[in-house]
Amino acid sequence: MRNFTSIRDVENVNKLINEAITLKVNPFAFENLGKRKTLGLIFLNPSLRTRISTQKAANNLGMSTMVMNLDKEGWALETEDGVVMNGTKVEHIKEAAAVLGQYCDIIGIRSFPKLENKEEDYSENILKKMISYTGTPIISLETATRHPLQSLADLMTIKELSPNRRPKVVLTWAPHIKPLPQAVPNSFAEWMSAADVDFVITHPKGYELANEFTPGVEITDDQDTALRDADFVYVKNWSSYNNYGKIVSTDKNWMLTNKKLYNTGNARVMHCLPVRRDVELASEVLDGQNSIVIQQAGNRVFAAQAVLKNIIENNF
Repeated sequence: MRNFTSIRDVENVNKLINEAITLKVNPFAFENLGKRKTLGLIFLNPSLRTRISTQKAANNLGMSTMVMNLDKEGWALETEDGVVMNGTKVEHIKEAAAVLGQYCDIIGIRSFPKLENKEEDYSENILKKMISYTGTPIISLETATRHPLQSLADLMTIKELSPNRRPKVVLTWAPHIKPLPQAVPNSFAEWMSAADVDFVITHPKGYELANEFTPGVEITDDQDTALRDADFVYVKNWSSYNNYGKIVSTDKNWMLTNKKLYNTGNARVMHCLPVRRDVELASEVLDGQNSIVIQQAGNRVFAAQAVLKNIIENNF
């Protein structure tokens, strides 16, 4: 593994999952592997779990970490080529990325979409230019289209708690007060499609994800039917892909409640967090015995640690 930007960068998904689970049992087994190596974490958007879990993962491997909120602490960045920089942008990504590559051995980058222009967002311009110009391995800390560290932790959590049979996993859309990116559901769909699970997506009409993320996946707008006999229910809001960045339904009945859980196979409930209580997900569910959102978040450390370990072992 050179970069970690999607499931396509992973040669053997099951091996990576098992390694993350093993690291959870003994997180300091490779505490000298990253000695004298520096991880740079570059954020263009807010973060809690991704930032702290990836820092801790690096520390467990003996790495040094540097964190920069580039949108607040750096120069205004120009990302387009061929632009005469006579406006408000101070530094071009070509120089900024190349300089970061001089300081860091591995770089993680987070860059959210603006949800205004589908083609621009889905081009992943910033991520691709970081890969091109840094000269170092790159880890996606979430971009417009994917959140691979989250999805790796999600699949790890499902494997830890799965029954002794092929589990049914349901991704259900949830209401929200603002339009959110499709990155988490896109990524989750990709990883579940590669896993040994029965996978179903349910959402109101108008919230179809891009076809490239859901080939062969069962998709329905009947939430009650989708939830029937589910072992895991992943709750997540996203904005429309086809009517890009828009909210096309505000139906509060899509919020997961204990009553809806009765249709499941006593399903475990997942959410990537942060979550708006009693908007996306009922407090009675979050506070109940079916919720595994904290374990899921905790696994972010070991998912990131498995990725970092793999990158170090294969590139240094």
